[in-house]
Amino acid sequence: MASRTSDVLILGAGVTGASLAFRLAERGMSVTVIDAGEDVGAGSTPRATGGYRAQFSSEINIRLSLFSRHMLLRFAEETGVDPEYRQCGYLFLAETEEQLAGLTAAVELQKKCGVEGVQIVRMEEIAAINPHIALNGVVGGSFGSTDGFIRPLKILEGFIMASRRQGVRFIWGEKVTGFRTNGEWVKEVITGKHEYAAGSVVNCAGAWAGKVSGLAGADVPIRPLKRQVAATMPTDIIPPDLPLSIFLGNGFHFRERDGRVLLLLTVDPEAKDAFDTRVEHSWVQRVRTEADRWVPKLRDTQIDREACWAGLYEMTPDHHAIAGRVPGFENFYILGGSSGHGVMHSPALGLLMAELISEGKFRTLDVSALDPGRFAAGKEIGGVHLI
Repeated sequence: MASRTSDVLILGAGVTGASLAFRLAERGMSVTVIDAGEDVGAGSTPRATGGYRAQFSSEINIRLSLFSRHMLLRFAEETGVDPEYRQCGYLFLAETEEQLAGLTAAVELQKKCGVEGVQIVRMEEIAAINPHIALNGVVGGSFGSTDGFIRPLKILEGFIMASRRQGVRFIWGEKVTGFRTNGEWVKEVITGKHEYAAGSVVNCAGAWAGKVSGLAGADVPIRPLKRQVAATMPTDIIPPDLPLSIFLGNGFHFRERDGRVLLLLTVDPEAKDAFDTRVEHSWVQRVRTEADRWVPKLRDTQIDREACWAGLYEMTPDHHAIAGRVPGFENFYILGGSSGHGVMHSPALGLLMAELISEGKFRTLDVSALDPGRFAAGKEIGGVHLI
C-alpha cells in the first residue's frame, strides 16, 4: 500500500474536523481528511439537535461561544451556506435556591465576559418568556436572548464545501486501524486500504477519539455518552420561536423543530455498549413523564417512536473540549471532547487549532487551558456543569 502525503492529515470528517480542514487550507496547507463513514454526515453531527448558547459557567466556554457566534454571523458569507442561526433564546429554570445561586453566579461571569442579553428572571418574567411551562416547583431562572438554534448539517455542509474549494481532499469509508510511530513522531496512519503520511496528524474522531488515540498508544480521556431525543407527532402547540427551556433538576428540556417538539432528558443509558445508539423504551417513558409534568399542553400529543433518535456525546472528565498536542508526541494533535457542545463551538475550535498547528500558538483566543495534558497534571477546568 503506497503512502499518501499531505501537510496535515485529519482523522474524522464531522463538523469539528471539517472546520479545522477549512482553516488550515486557508493558510495554504495541503490537507487530507479521512473518515470511516461512507459519506458526509455518517457520525454524530447530524444527530445533534442544533443549539447555540453562551450561557455557560466557565469563562473558557463562554468565550468560545462568543467567538463562534461572531463566526456564525458571517458563516454564509465565508462558506456560501446559511447556518440558520436563530436567536430564540435559552431559558434555564432552577428548582432550588442553590441552583438559582449557581445561575446567578454564571450570569455575572457571562456579563463580565461580554455576553449581551443575559439576565436572571423571576416567575412573572418566566411566564411571559415561555407561557407553556408549569411553574410549580420553579424558583427562578436565567435567560439569554442571543442564544438559540443552528442547523448542524448546514454548518457541516458549509465547512466541507468551503474546504473543497480550498483544495482539501476528503476520503470516505476508511477506518483507522493503526499508526506507525518513531519515538515522539507519527510517521504513518494505517487504514484498511491505504497508509497516509503527513507532517501533522489531528484526531477529530469525536466519540471515537479515545479509541483512535489508543491505537497510537496514547491515553486520551474521551468517552462516548448516549443522548436520546424524543420527537412528538407533528403539532403547532409549541411555536418555533419559543426558547429552548431547560429544567436544572434532571436536565429535561424541550424545543420546537420542524413542526415537532423535541424532548430530551439527561439520564445515563441502560445499554452496556457505550457506542449503542438505540432509543431505549424505558427512557421514552421517563421523558414522557417529565413532559407531562412540565408542559401540560403536550399531554395529548403523542411521541412518534419512529422519529426518535440517539447520538453520542464525546465526553471528557471536566466536560470541556481537548485541544492540543497529544502527550508524548510532537506531531500528533487532538481536537474533540466538547461534551455536547461540539457543533456550536466548531467554528471557533477549528480556527484556533489551525493557529496552533500553523503558527505554534493560539493567537486569537488563548485556550491553552484545553491542553490534553491537563488531566494528568491535575488542572481540570472547574465550573458547574449545566447541561
